[in-house]
Amino acid sequence: MADEKVVATEAVGKVLELAHRDVLRQMLATMLRQVMDAEVADACGANFGERTQDRLNQRNGYRERALETRMGTMELSIPKLRHGSYLPSFLEPRKRWEKAFVNVVSEAYVLGVSTRKVEDLVEAMGARGMSRSTVSRMAEQLDEQVTEFRTRQLERAYPYLWLDALYLKSREGGVRVVSRAVLIAYAVNDEGEREVVGVHVAAGEMEACWRAFLGDLVARGLRGVKLVISDEHAGLKAAVRALLNGTSRQRCTVHFSRNVCSHLPKQAQGLVGAALSSVFKQESRDEARAALTKVLALLEKHPKVAELVSDAEEDVLAFMAFPKKHWRQLHSTNPLERQNREIKRRTDVVGIFPNDASILRLVTMLLIEQNDAWAVGRRYFSKESMALLQTAPQLAIEGAA
Repeated sequence: MADEKVVATEAVGKVLELAHRDVLRQMLATMLRQVMDAEVADACGANFGERTQDRLNQRNGYRERALETRMGTMELSIPKLRHGSYLPSFLEPRKRWEKAFVNVVSEAYVLGVSTRKVEDLVEAMGARGMSRSTVSRMAEQLDEQVTEFRTRQLERAYPYLWLDALYLKSREGGVRVVSRAVLIAYAVNDEGEREVVGVHVAAGEMEACWRAFLGDLVARGLRGVKLVISDEHAGLKAAVRALLNGTSRQRCTVHFSRNVCSHLPKQAQGLVGAALSSVFKQESRDEARAALTKVLALLEKHPKVAELVSDAEEDVLAFMAFPKKHWRQLHSTNPLERQNREIKRRTDVVGIFPNDASILRLVTMLLIEQNDAWAVGRRYFSKESMALLQTAPQLAIEGAA
């Protein structure tokens, strides 16, 4: 009897839920219809059936389109115009990165170098019928946006600069598969806002590649850099010394700890790793130095590793010379790597890119969208905490000096 009541209650609940959903769906449909009518009236310069000398256009029937919502699928009757086209404001055009993605997989297919994954994606998106000329036109439109973003002037001061690279595979000459380094620069400006300030595809992380990348940033107006956060790549370090001389450099503490532990026997890695982690959580630079001394004592039986830790002291504790409210974000490249992982997640489905241009196209579009999200989101650092930089070491550079 009790079971029958439960079943009956559940059935009634489902009926009420469906009825409620239907009502909401009808309300939403009415609202969307009103939105479209208002937008089309504005585009025509007159309401439906209204006769006026100010009319700019006329309606020309409807086209049906399905709209997926949380309340189910809705069939929309979208008004058509006699001249030009109309897309309701609530139906967002395809996002930048999606356009770039479609272009990449289509280009791969057209060039005949696509992987099995790419072929499946092309077919799923209905891009199988794309010709070379169609792909080229799409690429041309995207490249205009890519070029505009990558060459824009940097008009603010950027006290903090993160540098890193991720690797993607590309076909060279349509045949040989090679690895390409995507060099990316993120920064926080003097208002505490995050920006993507640079992206470039290079053969690798040699000094010449990083020099060219940083040289372009400086030429576009990069200035006011107090701290560069990066890993320990030799080419990157040399380029920073040459192009951003006078800045402090923070070595990523996460990479540093991993590097130290990789030189130790497995049984010692846990203890030393935990001790190093505690160093970077200290409340002051003096306390951090004292904690580092204890780490060196633990490494007494490993003199080469102890020397490695001792030599890195200034670089791994550089963040402590800056406002304490910024320490959590400054001591490693983790904030940048989280974004890089998201890029990798989206690019992994491509597998092998048809050429370097397609890498730059897709990655830059992803970064443009991230930059837009940061622009309307909350500040990375508050204005009050950024003002504290005035009391930090005067390591800023102006231009290329």
